[in-house]
Amino acid sequence: MCLPSCPTYVETRRERNSPRGRIALMRAIADDEQPVSRSFGEEMYYCLGCLACTTACPAGVNYAELFETARAEVEKKQVLDTPQRSFWRWLTLEVLFMRPRLLRAVGWLLRGYQQSGLQKAVRTSGLLRLLPSNLRRLEPQTPQISPAFSNNIIDEVEKPPAQTSRYRVAVLTGCVQDLAFSNINRDTVDVLLANGCEVFTPAVQFCCGSLHAHNGAPELARELARKQLDQFDVESLDAIISNAGGCGSHLKHYHSLLKGDARYEKRAQLWDAKLKDIHEWLVEISFRQPTAPCNVDEATYHESCHLTHGQKITAAPRQILRSIPHLKFVELPESNWCCGSAGVYNITQPEQSARLLERKLDCIAKTQMSVVATSNPGCHLQLAGGLVTRQSSNCKEVTQPVTLLAQAYRNEKRSMMVNE
Repeated sequence: MCLPSCPTYVETRRERNSPRGRIALMRAIADDEQPVSRSFGEEMYYCLGCLACTTACPAGVNYAELFETARAEVEKKQVLDTPQRSFWRWLTLEVLFMRPRLLRAVGWLLRGYQQSGLQKAVRTSGLLRLLPSNLRRLEPQTPQISPAFSNNIIDEVEKPPAQTSRYRVAVLTGCVQDLAFSNINRDTVDVLLANGCEVFTPAVQFCCGSLHAHNGAPELARELARKQLDQFDVESLDAIISNAGGCGSHLKHYHSLLKGDARYEKRAQLWDAKLKDIHEWLVEISFRQPTAPCNVDEATYHESCHLTHGQKITAAPRQILRSIPHLKFVELPESNWCCGSAGVYNITQPEQSARLLERKLDCIAKTQMSVVATSNPGCHLQLAGGLVTRQSSNCKEVTQPVTLLAQAYRNEKRSMMVNE
């Protein structure tokens, strides 16, 4: 049953490119029937890790744990190592995404490069042709950095205006989300405030570790999990809010990640219980339906793989979209089929990623909607980049359900001020 749900198997029709085939390869290695080889490593990284197979599987096979363990074994045996690959893994996993202030400093430099006009000048000058082909291919995927990061637009503690707080929650600002979509973090806080939540948002936050766990670096993932737990007084919070589907799926499994850790295991168990996706939390507390429309008239919805397959959250984002007055919502065909972003898959497997993106863009075009909403920064960037190449498409904007809800609340407030 997992085969037709697997995007790589559907593409190649090869057993080894399916969940069943990959598990057979893992089993052969576990039983010492074959060694960890370069071929095995390439197959593990050809897998998207979208977890669609876990939704389809009637036996409840924990493919996510198998997948992460297999990739960790690949990295341990160094079967894919090259000087270039080792350098980029070191720079990203061990340096940038372990040091939030350094990551923001790089974001600040990149923002200056983009806003000064230098990026546009470099692109039009032809200088990019001097880069190696792999770097030249990656350059157009550089995310547009936000004018301000989350700590510049969100106070560490914000309270609902003129009302008693019903809940006390923390908001996780993420890495890519913080650099490229800090406005969505602001929208998240505003929606929580509008629903009676006092919001705690640490100014500097560590990466959640999902990038490391999914790419064969479990020890670094554990280190980051411990740093997260040290940063929050979990006992005093009603919920810890994530607004990124991929991050949230990993964040809800700190207990299994830190199992056996005498200092952190119990705290991680409490953390997992309180970790909530923003859509999940809003529905759980019976969020207030807005009385004013948002800033768009119509939308469809693409599901983040790790939100729908990893966290099993499908109805809540739709409930939020349908709650907004006058918003025409149309279901997206194959809404839960991967868009090809899959963490860094669009970097490591550009051809397969591009094919998945084209399939997704075709489905969006069928809806005739001008806006597509999603719930993960990777999906957001992937869809926005793809739509730029589809000038004939009706769809011109990528947004998120929490942003549309925040717009509706703000318009509601403006309407009340005008009436007064």
